[in-house]
Amino acid sequence: MQFGIFTVGDVTPDPTNGRTPTEAERIKAMVRIALKAEEVGLDVFATGEHHNPPFVPSSPTTMLGYIAARTERLVLSTATTLITTNDPVKIAEDFAMLQHLADGRVDLMLGRGNTAPVYPWFGQDIRQGIPLAIENYHLLHRLWREDVVDWEGRFRTPLRGFTATPRPLDGVPPFVWHGSIRSPEIAEQAAYYGDGFFHNNIFWPKEHTQRMVELYRRRFEHHGHGSADQAIVGLGGQVFMRKNSQDAVREFRPYFDHAPVYGGGPSLEEFSEQTPLTVGSPQQVIDRTLSFREYVGDYQRQLFLMDHAGLPLKTVLEQLDILGEEVVPVLRREFEALRPSHVPQAPTHASLRAAQGERDSEGAAG
Repeated sequence: MQFGIFTVGDVTPDPTNGRTPTEAERIKAMVRIALKAEEVGLDVFATGEHHNPPFVPSSPTTMLGYIAARTERLVLSTATTLITTNDPVKIAEDFAMLQHLADGRVDLMLGRGNTAPVYPWFGQDIRQGIPLAIENYHLLHRLWREDVVDWEGRFRTPLRGFTATPRPLDGVPPFVWHGSIRSPEIAEQAAYYGDGFFHNNIFWPKEHTQRMVELYRRRFEHHGHGSADQAIVGLGGQVFMRKNSQDAVREFRPYFDHAPVYGGGPSLEEFSEQTPLTVGSPQQVIDRTLSFREYVGDYQRQLFLMDHAGLPLKTVLEQLDILGEEVVPVLRREFEALRPSHVPQAPTHASLRAAQGERDSEGAAG
């Protein structure tokens, strides 16, 4: 099982002192956080994609390429790649290039984003969000698997004899997660292709997350990729930790109360009860995270949102120390002990390359 962090790259004032970091400071902080993730033994760093203030990560492959050059083991991913407003040809080529530079330590999560104006900014219609996601991924899937593509669809100019370059590293495309909070069509899309399904598991009660994951698992089995419990599932989550839970609540409360996504809504206590947000001791985070398995089954990737709501870099790095030293080692051990042998591990470039080699050998033998 993989453990890591994902960032939305928000530039938010620190409510305790009123200071807002510059865009440069926030971008450099995201890099520092990624390096710290590798240092403390996490597996994955994922960045969102946004094209509007107060967010800065408008070019994920640029940032991930820079981080790739400064890390050795960390899997570099996106928390959202906008499949609706990015050209599939550009996605195919950008991520294949990143894949080569990072020696295969790359995957991506496709999504539609949460900002309606992004559609007209990039010449698209939000009312076509689902059809765009379906058609664009169909093309992206082919571009990575066919050396020469002839294609025609509704939303972009046709392709005739087109070859995306560079080709995927070792002939193995990056693994794709389809991220969705509420769209059954996206769960179906992930299941149809046998790809991963990621639920950010932040704003919704567990019953909703359970329904979405169960739908994906049923359809994964229906499409012949394996049994439902072999489907590839990822979850997000939010935590803030201190040795004593009272200290964690006291320190995090002003950030929660003033964060753009929380402020004016339920109290910290109400939100923690209604969603997977866990503010407390490391043991409370361990217990809460282990409980996710009770309603989604065995899963392959757990990402935590740590650097948001104006939290200073120093505090985020402290959180990562706690996560890497006290929380993740226990979660690894417990989840692995519970995982049946037929349930797959999280896909990696090495495992996908090995599976491709087996398929090639079987094809040659046949």
